[in-house]
Amino acid sequence: MTVTDTRLHGKATAQAWDRLHPRLTRRAAWLDHDGPLPLIEGAVFRLVVEKLPNGGVNKPVWVWWSRTAATEADVGRCWQSVLRRFGIEHTFRLLKQTLGWTKPRLRSSEAADRWTWLMIAAYAQLRLARLLATDLRQPRAKPTEPNRMTPARVRRGFRNLHTKTGSPAVAPKPSRPGPGRP
Repeated sequence: MTVTDTRLHGKATAQAWDRLHPRLTRRAAWLDHDGPLPLIEGAVFRLVVEKLPNGGVNKPVWVWWSRTAATEADVGRCWQSVLRRFGIEHTFRLLKQTLGWTKPRLRSSEAADRWTWLMIAAYAQLRLARLLATDLRQPRAKPTEPNRMTPARVRRGFRNLHTKTGSPAVAPKPSRPGPGRP
């Protein structure tokens, strides 16, 4: 068992049980397996945090790790990885659902690479524009500081950003229609 004080989650307590194994059935990956099913041992971790950053209900997180003989350092590294993974998964969700990373039907891997780099650039622009964007939050959302706004909130207020930034184009010249065909 490890207990660590964290900045966002308060006191984090991680417990580990070693040499446990999942109950395998003849479904999914083991459908075509002949003979008795193998015994796959591993470690199970239970992570409990004191509070969640958004003030929600904190339930314990259970993680199964496919290695045995986990040391105290392994337990600490695993629960920190779980907390880091949460932020990474939300970034991918934003890229896919909000920015449309998986929408186009690209025919070549080069086009897919270019589209991925374009999505990364768009995400970076959202992160950099936090201080400029207006917080247009939904009624149920709490107000946040400008430097703590999520990329989804920045995107929501991005349309009002045009008035704060200049345009690289010059103003159009006034003109009247030409004489037409002589």
